[in-house]
Amino acid sequence: MPKPETLEGQPCPMCKQKTLTLMEEDIEVPYFGKTSLFSMSCSNCKFHKADVECLEQREPCRYTFEIAKEEDIKIRVVKSSEATVKIPHITTITPGPASNGYITNIEGIFNRVKKEVEVARDTAEDDEDKQKAKNLLKKITKIMWGQLSQKIIIEDPSGNSAIISDKAVVEKLKK
Repeated sequence: MPKPETLEGQPCPMCKQKTLTLMEEDIEVPYFGKTSLFSMSCSNCKFHKADVECLEQREPCRYTFEIAKEEDIKIRVVKSSEATVKIPHITTITPGPASNGYITNIEGIFNRVKKEVEVARDTAEDDEDKQKAKNLLKKITKIMWGQLSQKIIIEDPSGNSAIISDKAVVEKLKK
C-alpha cells in the first residue's frame, strides 16, 4: 500500500510558524470509488483542517438513512467539508470555514454530536438548559443502542459525500 504524500515544515496559516504538515493520500472506498484524503496539521498551534474528495465527478446529492437497529451505526459515511449533516430533532451540522471532511461511520457522527451536547450540558448556567442536554444525551444513547429509530440526512452540493448502504435513499440535491 502506498504511503501518503507528506510535506513538512510548511508555514501555518494561523501561527505563521514553519510547523505545518500537509498530507495527501489516495484510497479506494468500497462502493464509493477512488478518493483523496487531504489534511494539514500544525504541531505548534494545533490548527487542523481535513477534507475528502471523490476523484470522479459527482452530482450534488442527498442521502437519507433510517437508523433502525444497533448494527446500523456501523454503516460507513463519507462526509466532505461542504456537506450538511441533518439529524432531525437533534442537530444540524453545517459547513463553514472550519468544517472538516472525513470518513467515519454513523456512530462516529453521533459521538461528535454527543461531545458537543456534553460540552453544552457542562457549560450551561441555566438548569433548564442542563436538563435539555441530559435528555438529548439519553435520546442519542437510545438511538446508538438501537432502541429508538432516527433519520440521518447528508446533503452535499459537491457530491463528495455518501452513506454507504443499500438502505440509504439517494436523491439529486436541488440547487
